[in-house]
Amino acid sequence: MSSLINQSSGDPALDRRLEWARSYLEAGEAEAAAGMLADLAAEASHFTPAWFLLAEAREAMGDAAGAAEAYGAVLARDPDDRMGAGVRLARLGARRAEGAMSPAFVRTLFDQYAPRFDTALRDGLSYRGPELLRAAVGTPARVGRLIDLGCGTGLAAPLFADLADEMVGVDLSPAMVRAAEALGLYAALHVAEMGAFLAGERDASAGLIIAADALCYVDDLSAIFAAARRVLAPGGRLAFTVETHDGPGLILRDTLRYAHGAPMVSAALEAAGFHIRHLEAASTRTEKGVPVPGLVCVAVRD
Repeated sequence: MSSLINQSSGDPALDRRLEWARSYLEAGEAEAAAGMLADLAAEASHFTPAWFLLAEAREAMGDAAGAAEAYGAVLARDPDDRMGAGVRLARLGARRAEGAMSPAFVRTLFDQYAPRFDTALRDGLSYRGPELLRAAVGTPARVGRLIDLGCGTGLAAPLFADLADEMVGVDLSPAMVRAAEALGLYAALHVAEMGAFLAGERDASAGLIIAADALCYVDDLSAIFAAARRVLAPGGRLAFTVETHDGPGLILRDTLRYAHGAPMVSAALEAAGFHIRHLEAASTRTEKGVPVPGLVCVAVRD
């Protein structure tokens, strides 16, 4: 995630030293990079990107304790955690996976990703989440109001537009929302966290809620499911994809995305008052050419 390190120290000489160290790390010379970055962080202790890149260099060297120390320094200087030090610490085993991913990190990540998002997903990762969701939902009667959680650039919108009288999208990233606006398919778009958005919606105000490749950034699905049930009208449906694994609970993958075990997903839906109509193993994307295990689910509000 060193692509997130794009802020200036305010001193061109320090910025050049950071880029020099980055070039060493990208060339595989982690020890040399770590030495330069340790000096830079000591000299300019306020410069959060130097601490973050130092942590990455130490990780590359196999120094987990040193990397955790440097990621901790990042969090101390940026409690909002725009660079994702929390999830890096969780991946190192230095903190719990639950609660490790900050909204500020997700927002920063996708704001920077937005200009190349569609191409990267479709061409680079063979992404097909919206298509799988549309097939799972089928061809029911029109649903009235549809809410697209984590809408991104609006990849799902063309596939679901025929089902809804009104489509509303929500995403944490302003840059993603601007891209979705250009489609002209949403009646309204909101920059917000999914749970916070649902909390402000009226009871029984939607017939369908979808979330394509968005819940992999949420650790506890229970709150989202409970909020979705309240917002859905009786008989309304929640359709979503998640990444998964063979175990029952939650794991944080090396890609810094959460994977939810199928038993965990089922239990959270049932506890929220949903009847599971469709729960099927399917991969929405690849990583390095290998399909990522996933689930496609459609649940109905009782």
